[in-house]
Amino acid sequence: MKNNCFSRKITVFHGRTAPEQGLLAGYGAIIEAYKLPVPLPHKLSLISEKKRKYSNREWQVFTSRHKPEDTLYKQLVFALKYEGINLLVLKKLFEKQADDEIIGLVQIEPLGQYSRRIWFLYEWLMNKKLEISDLDRGNFIPLINEKLQYALRGPRSSRHRIINNLPGTRDFCPLIYKTSKLEKHLSANLWDQKNVYLNTIHKDVLQRASAFLLLKDSQASFTIEGENPGSNRAARWGKAIGQAGNKPLSKDELLRLQQIVIEDTRFTNIGFRREGGFVGEHDRITGDPLPDHISARWQDAELLIDGMIAMNKILGNPDYDAVLAAALIAFGFVFIHPFEDGNGRIHRYLIHHILAEKRFAQQGIIFPVSASILDRIGDYRKALESYSHPLLDLIKWKATPKHNIEVLNETADYYRYFDATKQAEFLYDCVEDTIKNIIPKEVEYLNNYDEMKRYLDDKYEMPDRTVDLLIKFLRQGEGQLSQRAREKEFGALKDEEAMDIENKYQEIFLDG
Repeated sequence: MKNNCFSRKITVFHGRTAPEQGLLAGYGAIIEAYKLPVPLPHKLSLISEKKRKYSNREWQVFTSRHKPEDTLYKQLVFALKYEGINLLVLKKLFEKQADDEIIGLVQIEPLGQYSRRIWFLYEWLMNKKLEISDLDRGNFIPLINEKLQYALRGPRSSRHRIINNLPGTRDFCPLIYKTSKLEKHLSANLWDQKNVYLNTIHKDVLQRASAFLLLKDSQASFTIEGENPGSNRAARWGKAIGQAGNKPLSKDELLRLQQIVIEDTRFTNIGFRREGGFVGEHDRITGDPLPDHISARWQDAELLIDGMIAMNKILGNPDYDAVLAAALIAFGFVFIHPFEDGNGRIHRYLIHHILAEKRFAQQGIIFPVSASILDRIGDYRKALESYSHPLLDLIKWKATPKHNIEVLNETADYYRYFDATKQAEFLYDCVEDTIKNIIPKEVEYLNNYDEMKRYLDDKYEMPDRTVDLLIKFLRQGEGQLSQRAREKEFGALKDEEAMDIENKYQEIFLDG
């Protein structure tokens, strides 16, 4: 590789417009120099000629004094120092390097922190040991720079004098970058806010609210999939959600959940896929697949799920935030898409499972996250597509005679080493919305319902069934009874009584 291979001025890079003309640096320069088949990092680095340093959503711009030398080693040092660890880029780069080339890189600064990180990552990712002697001196340094990415306490590698603070394993290890949005969510301490609020609610109201929220979440999860389940099916899935966190995550547990989701198995193959999979449509004329998302190869699915389950055990460490852990596991599952059907609902179930398992969700209280997702369905699609769409150009496939997809290249690393930052931001927004809006609104409604019921009991001596029906009609009519309801269901009410009830409903439910 020539020394000047990294020195390339750009204004547009792979369709992404730079904020000014400058030199690519770090991972972007490495991707370009080695033509690595990877999606672009969410943020690229640029060396400016204008002696100023700043960043926006897609770029971080550095001054000329930050410019790395035109060597692979210096570009890697720059990337690890300023851009964190991108396991996918590193894996694809290492696949193009011979062992002696990596040994040469490490020996440039054998005790340097970045040399040791490169050395450790090569052996970890490639699952091989280089002919380099173990270190016998030097301080232990963390692999992940925790100013850039979220990590946890991990084991020490005496060979490299490295603390492996990666939150996953070689088989599955998506990472999350620190952003101002995520840091704001974390500093808000939603866990404490949730506990303080729930402790103010009467136990009876909280139990009733939980039952309603459980059904609400189940129905929302089906609606997201474009289904309108019957009440029995929604209640059955709601019951499963209510047990989230009780059983350890395993392949058998995932299969059990799929059998609950898929009631009629005559037209769906239950279990892990034994053929390709995709999310999208078919051409109306040819029937050819038109994918929006291509699932992991069926040959890789179970290994990836094994890795995901192993990562979940590691994330049981209390040092790692519950919502971030839920994003890694739940979105990792839906990207793999291991089943023919039921993936979306199980993906959202896994959010409940992780929150309950890590004690973020109080025992017996299920966060209706699916309801918040449904309210933010556009943002949800963007969170999914931010991962799926860049991969479409990297996955080689052909249509099968059954109008399915057969993946032709190795793709497993795309599903095990993705950047989950945008998915984590989305999920934290939903959790905040659930705590601050959805649960309080349900509790407020039940309190108002009880107040209205007491009024109707005291003044009109209505039985509970009639009260429930009356409030239902008033809610549908935004405080007004339809003429049909006045004449049919509540014909026993005088006009002035009906008006009194309407006024009381509006006072309690609408004017509060």
